[in-house]
Amino acid sequence: MLRGMSVSRGVMIPMVLLLFGASREAAAVDCQKVRAENSGHVVCRVDLRTERIELVYSTAGNRFESFAALRASIERQGRTLDFAMNAGMFHADSRPVGLLIVEGKSLAPINRASGYGNFYLQPNGIFLVDQDGARVLATHVYRNVEPRLATQSGPMLLDRGLIPDIVAFRPGSTSRFIRNGVCAPTPQVVAFVISDDPVTFFDFARFFRDKLGCRDALYLDGSISSLYAPQLSRADARAKLGPMFAVTR
Repeated sequence: MLRGMSVSRGVMIPMVLLLFGASREAAAVDCQKVRAENSGHVVCRVDLRTERIELVYSTAGNRFESFAALRASIERQGRTLDFAMNAGMFHADSRPVGLLIVEGKSLAPINRASGYGNFYLQPNGIFLVDQDGARVLATHVYRNVEPRLATQSGPMLLDRGLIPDIVAFRPGSTSRFIRNGVCAPTPQVVAFVISDDPVTFFDFARFFRDKLGCRDALYLDGSISSLYAPQLSRADARAKLGPMFAVTR
């Protein structure tokens, strides 16, 4: 969600857990809890050689806006939702702030404008999956790409191995939120991360660099950061959601 602009904060409600059956098939997505710098994180890895990441936003013109609605839609199709996470910033009317491509179709154009709020902190970037696999690109170098899926957010947590040299990323920052982001340590593996504790941009970026070995990583959000991970008996319901990542079977 884009703070400082007219964006959807949703009605903040307590985090809840959905009840899951005691017997489940082995999860297709590997989610693990990892601690670093006295902060807890959940890291969910998706291997694109065996699993398929989808970007989901709406069906039949109706936006999902929650994991519960997405899960119900998936189950009506006879499938199982194994993983989901919020996938980018959006306006108050739920329109994506930046680029959104779903199954090769552009639902929102790339946003190269300047403005106020986290989305516009430079460099911002784009997570995408195309025929060569997954990667994160800074928006200013996104050219001549035909991805199957793509979502634009910001700021970049890592750009070619470097933490952005901007005020928001100063080590002494007091701005702490539950945050989530994404990177691709290799073109075949995608790592989705959400912090369990409020963290600064700097500490969150260091987690991607030092713990996950990523060179490029993208910030997804802070105020609405949410995770659906049945293997952890977790289905966050913190706020209304816009685009979402999903893995199904």
